[in-house]
Amino acid sequence: MTHSTNKKPVHSGKRVGILGGGTAGATIAIRLAALGLETYLFEKNKSLIDGPPMCHLHAGGNLYREIPDEDCVALLKQCIDILRLYPYTIDVRPTVFAVPTRDEGLPEDLLPRLDILTDAYRDLISQDSNNKVLGEPENYYQLYSHEQLTELAEREQVAVPSTVDEWMIPVAKYLDLSKVKFPLIVVQEYGWNIFRLAASAQLALEGDEHAHVFTDTQVKQVLPVDCENCSNADHHVTKWRIDYQQAAGSDSVSESIEVDYLINACGFRTGVIDDMVGVKVTRMVEFKSSYITHWEDNGGQIPEIIVYGNRGTPAGMAQLTPYPGGYFQIHGMSKFITLFDDGLVASSQDSAQPELPQQYVHYIEEGWDKAPLQARSQQAINHIAEFVPTFHSARTVGNALYGGQQIPGQDDTLRVADVSLYSNIRYARAENVKASSTLIAADQIVDELTALGLIDNDTLENRNRYAHEWSYLVRNNSLGIDKVARMLAEERGFPPAMADVNHGIREKALDNLLSDKT
Repeated sequence: MTHSTNKKPVHSGKRVGILGGGTAGATIAIRLAALGLETYLFEKNKSLIDGPPMCHLHAGGNLYREIPDEDCVALLKQCIDILRLYPYTIDVRPTVFAVPTRDEGLPEDLLPRLDILTDAYRDLISQDSNNKVLGEPENYYQLYSHEQLTELAEREQVAVPSTVDEWMIPVAKYLDLSKVKFPLIVVQEYGWNIFRLAASAQLALEGDEHAHVFTDTQVKQVLPVDCENCSNADHHVTKWRIDYQQAAGSDSVSESIEVDYLINACGFRTGVIDDMVGVKVTRMVEFKSSYITHWEDNGGQIPEIIVYGNRGTPAGMAQLTPYPGGYFQIHGMSKFITLFDDGLVASSQDSAQPELPQQYVHYIEEGWDKAPLQARSQQAINHIAEFVPTFHSARTVGNALYGGQQIPGQDDTLRVADVSLYSNIRYARAENVKASSTLIAADQIVDELTALGLIDNDTLENRNRYAHEWSYLVRNNSLGIDKVARMLAEERGFPPAMADVNHGIREKALDNLLSDKT
């Protein structure tokens, strides 16, 4: 597989440089290249979208009891939008939310929000019928009583569930019903697969003549080239130079390229570029990890299970995310599992870049040390087994999904964010706490580029975005993405089965697009 596409620069059009090939950078690159901008994407890692863990499509943000209703509606809209860009990344299965008996909250506390989200989903469908990607609005969420689960526990588990009742049979069998409050809440928040997301982005950019992707590449510095009154705070920049070195860490020669607009999508290293550019900003960075386990005694496919809890305490939220082949990803929101005592750091007056302890930088760049990885993986298993007793039989597999997550500002509960625009210096910073926000962020940048006269917004290509007529979906299918995703999983040290989905999605919009092209 080719990690770096070093196409000859095309000098006739406007050029945009994007620093960072995570979900934000890759998605913005897809959006801009589709408009005909010569788009240069630089990524330090060997492949795109190799960052912090993801679990499910937060289509309503029900994981987060603490965020406002309007943020949950925003997440719902963004998730439907991003699903239509990356349909082959989705595992169609529900997510179950349970309030433990030790928790002060009640399941009923969540119902008004769920009704708001149901209405918002119904409204989105009325605007565009192809937004109906989460099933019927009336089925967006369902409630299950203790009596219903007791009855379901007596039924035989179905190998391939097709109804919500069938999905709930293993929940009824394995969840300790004496430790949760009722009703349980089942929501159509589907699984989201990072390996398939990386594969989709790679294939989309490989097929676009305007996309120039440099992986395994270190950006050394960025400098203003065409700058007016550079010594003043209100200075103007119309061109940037990016100095970069391919095969990061090698003796290769540094190269440079000039661009008409610069986009910072460097994830937890966003502040490094802010410092180079001279932008003052406040942010936090948090190192987080989830753990991969194998559980043979699950009886087949099960939904994702969330048990609420107070973040940062020993009773922090427990999250069991299923993958094919009996593999499970675990989040435990305590400082012994997913969170770390010194893992949340803030920027300073001297630098926009928060300084993670070197140990976590080492984990991100070189991989985990075996002993702490094993210890935390086992603690994760024990955390889940408190509510799913038979999960004690699960085994660690010696790997985790982890990374640094940037959080703009000073609110570590923030879950919705987009971009900051600096028109006078032709600079944008994308800070997406949730990957689902990235397409909206790309739209904001398109609006900015239009205002600056770098592109024409009123084009067929731009209208195609809002109709979700993504050309790469014509050239690629689920099988092609399967192949690349499995390759990426193996390269990153994960079981290839984790690159698959149990239930893929194929939406009407995609069907229509394909039929129009054939």
